[in-house]
Amino acid sequence: MTEVAQHKGIEKIAELVKDIRIAMLVTLDERGRPRSRPMGTQNVPFDGTLWFLTDKNSGKLQEIAQNPVVNVVYASTSAESYLSISGEAEVLNDREKIREFWNPFLRAWFESAEDPDIRILRIRVDEAEYWDTPGGKVASLFSLVKGAITGSDASSKHDDHQKVQL
Repeated sequence: MTEVAQHKGIEKIAELVKDIRIAMLVTLDERGRPRSRPMGTQNVPFDGTLWFLTDKNSGKLQEIAQNPVVNVVYASTSAESYLSISGEAEVLNDREKIREFWNPFLRAWFESAEDPDIRILRIRVDEAEYWDTPGGKVASLFSLVKGAITGSDASSKHDDHQKVQL
């Protein structure tokens, strides 16, 4: 994977994510079944990592403790853009970062940034695929894949599918 291809992939994902605030986070429950729930993405530029705030008592955190592999799905029907991101989730109790992410919208769930139950959910992206479909037809499909996982490079691309190492 070239650094240029990786950079272009991250830029495209960042472009799509910035306009879609709510995503569906998919975890696996104790029986291995997928569970989805809406999450508000924190308003920080995408650089290969997604950030969310959540409650430390949330069932999703128990599921992540059992299996940190997650999927995050973004969809904008008006822009005809769809994004599926897979990665590894980690729960953090970084009070400074929580204060940095705090905004009035979060008062629906927490009283303030000082709420001791707030946790950060950091997702390090391993792979992402997007379908950006202006004009009503699929214009592009892009895949970001860690080379350590796939062992493939840009020479393995076919059709409009490309891989970029993160």
